[in-house]
Amino acid sequence: MTTIDPAMAPRAPAPDVRDNVMAIASGKGGVGKTWFAITLSHALSKRGQNVLLFDGDLGLANIDIQLGLMPDHDLGSVVAGKLTLNQAANRYDMGGFDVIAGRSGSGSLANIPPSRLQLVAEDLGLLARDYDRVILDLGAGVEKAVRQLAAAAQTILVVTSDEPTALTDAYAFIKINCIERPQTDIRIVVNAANSTREGERTYSTLLKACQGFLRISPPLAGVVRRDTRVRESIRNQTPLLTRYPNSEAALDVEALADRLLAE
Repeated sequence: MTTIDPAMAPRAPAPDVRDNVMAIASGKGGVGKTWFAITLSHALSKRGQNVLLFDGDLGLANIDIQLGLMPDHDLGSVVAGKLTLNQAANRYDMGGFDVIAGRSGSGSLANIPPSRLQLVAEDLGLLARDYDRVILDLGAGVEKAVRQLAAAAQTILVVTSDEPTALTDAYAFIKINCIERPQTDIRIVVNAANSTREGERTYSTLLKACQGFLRISPPLAGVVRRDTRVRESIRNQTPLLTRYPNSEAALDVEALADRLLAE
């Protein structure tokens, strides 16, 4: 890990972001990022928020799969110029929020030209005016398309687990974002922790790396405990807060949502 001197870091153009857009990111796949984005959207909706969940995983979109949706429209139609972003929004009645689905089972959106992706990000900022909260589920990794969409969000929740590769890749995402957009509000979510205390220890490991090499201290947004019912709810394509509302993971995400709304 190399030290970044923020004074020497290149600055990206200041994006036109809205403070109600929150991106969910992870350095690597398999840490539960999309499940967390869905569950957080549901928790916020339950608290009276008008929520839009946007599937920004351009290569491996799967929000519709996890929710058992068969949307009439998706992001592919928007990119093709057939629909506006607003027209691509689908109501998910079970969760009480809107979804703009990606194109699952196809990598066709992974190669969107940067100029077209920029237009989508700008349209998302405009559409965000109609919602209390917009949750943007990013693709895993640090590719340019991921970073370009991330620029639409004022706050980024970086989801990680206690696996060394997950921590290393989460750090890599934070490092690059620190270079390109040092003003971003980055927070950490530790998912699938064996206990709250162990999750806090995992966060401490990542925090020390960020403080030591990047000179930043991203706060802990929350710890979500490991829960076998998460896998069961995904397998049944039903939100955890509907199927197992009193499970440990459900209670943890709801507590996190309460903290976000208390700010």
